[in-house]
Amino acid sequence: MSISASQVKELREKSGAGMMDCKKALQENGGDMDAAMDWLRAKGIAKADKKSGRTAAEGLVGVAGSGSSAVVVEINSETDFVARNEAFQDLVRGVAEVALETDGTLETVSAQNYPATGKSVVDSITDAVATIGENMSLRRTAKLTVGQGAVATYVHNSVADGLGKLGVLVALESSGDAQALAAIGKQVAMHVAATNPLALTSADVDADVAGRERAIFVEQARESGKPDNIIEKMVDGRMRKFFEEVALMSQSFVVNPDVTVEAAIKEAEASVGAPIKIAGFVRFQLGEGVEKEESDFAAEVAAAANG
Repeated sequence: MSISASQVKELREKSGAGMMDCKKALQENGGDMDAAMDWLRAKGIAKADKKSGRTAAEGLVGVAGSGSSAVVVEINSETDFVARNEAFQDLVRGVAEVALETDGTLETVSAQNYPATGKSVVDSITDAVATIGENMSLRRTAKLTVGQGAVATYVHNSVADGLGKLGVLVALESSGDAQALAAIGKQVAMHVAATNPLALTSADVDADVAGRERAIFVEQARESGKPDNIIEKMVDGRMRKFFEEVALMSQSFVVNPDVTVEAAIKEAEASVGAPIKIAGFVRFQLGEGVEKEESDFAAEVAAAANG
């Protein structure tokens, strides 16, 4: 039976479900709008999509690794309660394991087959929304790989193996002892979790970020009333300190604040037995950058009672 675009549009507006789901619902039910709506509700699709407007800024960060590669994923939910749900934990862990076998991009991971359901990752999450009863979404993913060496992982505020509120990957290139490399890598990953560096080196700091800092320092220095040549030197000094504080390699190492991360890596080369290069790092903190809606619980209860 041929289903018209106008029928799909009408069902989509009624249910809030996706276009392809609406088309399939109509095809399965001979174009009957009410039956198609019931089909969507029975499948949990309409229920899931009605929840999609609610802010999801809780959830879990998951990591998975295989020595020379590791991934980190963030799946958001509406409330912190879901993070303690075993089904949700299994979902996040499973998505991380699937992501490890891909290039790690959000688009690829979303479309990848999820073995537990036989559907795509994104469709499996949609199904879980209906089952668990909260809006959820795969927000972001990242992967680091080295040709020779290790990608260390660390999870802070862990709720289960490989799952927590903050996940870090650190890629180390080296031909040295794998166990010793993993040990220093774990320490650096813990450092990244604690300090949240903006970049690997000062040269990698975003030019716009550095420019804004410099402009602030210039404005502050001008208030001193000193001449421009002195102001320039003052600002240069403050910028050097800024770069030291935000670039990973120049930060004071949390494990031993008497040395920088760069110096600590150099020292570790003795136990590793080969040069070490930090090739990159990724830090995912749950919900960072998501604007959470402030809700008035009493008002919500009153609204529900009235209607």
